[in-house]
Amino acid sequence: MTVEVELAGSALDRATAALPGAEIEISVDRNRLALTRFANSVIHQNVAEDITSVSIQIHHDGRTAATAATVTGDIDLVALVGRAVDAVRMAPVDPAWPGLAPPADMPSEASGWALDGATATPADRAQVVRGFVDGARGLETAGYCRTNLWNGAFVNTAGQSAHGAAFECGLSGIARRDGADGLARHAPLTLAGLDGPALGRRAAAKALASAEPVELPPGRYEVVLEPTAVADVLETLAVAGFNGKAVNEQRSFVRLGERQLDEAITLVDDPLAVGQTFDDQGTPRRTLTLVDSGTVLALTHDRRSAAEAGAESTGHAGAGAAVWGPFARHLTLAAAPGGPAATEVDGPAADSSVADLVAGVERGLLVSDLWYTRLLDPRTLAVTGLTRNGLWLIEDGQVTTPLRNFRFTQSYAQALMPGNVLAVGTAVSPVPGDTYTATSPRWSCPALRLASWNFTGGASG
Repeated sequence: MTVEVELAGSALDRATAALPGAEIEISVDRNRLALTRFANSVIHQNVAEDITSVSIQIHHDGRTAATAATVTGDIDLVALVGRAVDAVRMAPVDPAWPGLAPPADMPSEASGWALDGATATPADRAQVVRGFVDGARGLETAGYCRTNLWNGAFVNTAGQSAHGAAFECGLSGIARRDGADGLARHAPLTLAGLDGPALGRRAAAKALASAEPVELPPGRYEVVLEPTAVADVLETLAVAGFNGKAVNEQRSFVRLGERQLDEAITLVDDPLAVGQTFDDQGTPRRTLTLVDSGTVLALTHDRRSAAEAGAESTGHAGAGAAVWGPFARHLTLAAAPGGPAATEVDGPAADSSVADLVAGVERGLLVSDLWYTRLLDPRTLAVTGLTRNGLWLIEDGQVTTPLRNFRFTQSYAQALMPGNVLAVGTAVSPVPGDTYTATSPRWSCPALRLASWNFTGGASG
């Protein structure tokens, strides 16, 4: 029995003793997050935390309350249970309570991931950083390498119980020359899969190809979005598009059963890839196809949004779901079938898969990264933001001229609508999400060639 299982059982015993007959669920999460940062090509910070948090949700006498806290011992646990009990007694009536997750078998852990993070040391992360710096060919570098090992347990008064472990890692770095930045990001399933030298070479090639950029007039351009840019599109689709709460509240463009995206688009959420087998409500997770060849097949739900929609939870309950809704955090855009594996190429294109898409463009832009993006209209998925870390003109299938950054205003839903997706890359690249949170998203993306993207002006205004 793990420490997390024991802690979950103890919390449940205390809560049921305080409120006999109440519906109670307990979730315990231990995250060992480590982050190695570097700037000016030197590691300047290594931070690590080992935090165990306990979340309690109680439904009693028609009322629901939830609370959570970091727990280091019995005193913290007693105080947390006391706060939860006091809160549910004062909570408003909750007529939409969906009930607790019933007993269910957990999926077996996927074979692709590995717990090499359990023994990862600062020296291991430093070795990855060293490789990135060396691969950048003497250019100034900055970025981070992170690992997180999660152990968790769940139990409720309906008889459901679960425990598991998961590991995630990632590197994000830039190389710089004369104010021009080149970017590389990667989030493989194992720390050993982080190829620092290759990522450093990729970032350096982009920086070297970005010298003396010129300015183009705003307008609509054909684009090739590299995986690091496509990641922002996937995150927005996950949070504001296929989110069951957003659809229930009519804040989303998504309509189940309709072909809303190009037939080249297939979206699959796969939390099992990193080992996450159950959500914060104890619902088993599974691989979930949201879009198949452009047709919307499913939404992401927790128990509450599912009850409102007359559906079943898809195992997407998580921290903040009451506010943000249940959304996919391990979304994959399927690559084009039948192509060869991508290999490194010289120049600004990240790999041969990107270069193949560039080769089909008569005149357009190669976009490395999207930044400072903000949602303007959730119902159309209109987003404004900036390009950064590499932008180039494509002419007759060749990357020719570095460009100054653009501001854009573009509906991500329209960008993927039927007819606008001209091609999808043949290789998927996993890209890390947020740097600092333990449960960082992971977006697996090929490059995309799109017929039109709306650039509204220069980055300066």
